[in-house]
Amino acid sequence: MRIVISEFISLDGVVQAPGGPDEDTEGGFAHGGWTHRFFDPEVVGGAFNDALSQADALLFGRRTWQTMAAAWPDRAGDPFADRMNSIRKYVVSHTLRDDELTWDNTTRIEGGEAVARLRELREADGGDLLLMGSPALARTLLHEDLVDELRLMLMPVILGGGKTIFPGDGSLRTLELVSTVTSGTGVQVSTYRRAADDKS
Repeated sequence: MRIVISEFISLDGVVQAPGGPDEDTEGGFAHGGWTHRFFDPEVVGGAFNDALSQADALLFGRRTWQTMAAAWPDRAGDPFADRMNSIRKYVVSHTLRDDELTWDNTTRIEGGEAVARLRELREADGGDLLLMGSPALARTLLHEDLVDELRLMLMPVILGGGKTIFPGDGSLRTLELVSTVTSGTGVQVSTYRRAADDKS
């Protein structure tokens, strides 16, 4: 399986709480829901539909999984929601119990075993393992060089601080731009893959 990361991201690299004001206020973050004014169904929505259509499974950290698990089951009947609800899911967590995995088709990966388990999944046959949100987990995957593709929805906004997906380990990682499209709201949807000659 390829590991693909898909993120809403600001011009200053912030991915925190794109969906709503109470989604993640950690660190005093006060701009939750910052993506809404830039969302457009054709380009931005189309990017999510495309990513989901190629995925065999979804991958989340605990906080993002809990947010998604609270939202999507109530939207049953919409084709995108039905796909979100039915697809296989993995959540990485030290604290969630198996009896709390109420969102259909969810399997817990113990936090301390995450890197080894995700290496195994990446080596298995199948479509994409798609990570949405989950900045700490995304940062770990990038640090461990386990990411095959990065899909960024770059929004024309500066947030002045917040969570990022990018490792701060000083390593250089070279990427190739595979495709890009710009929405009428100014969102640049870009897909990157690791460069063939990357020596990192």
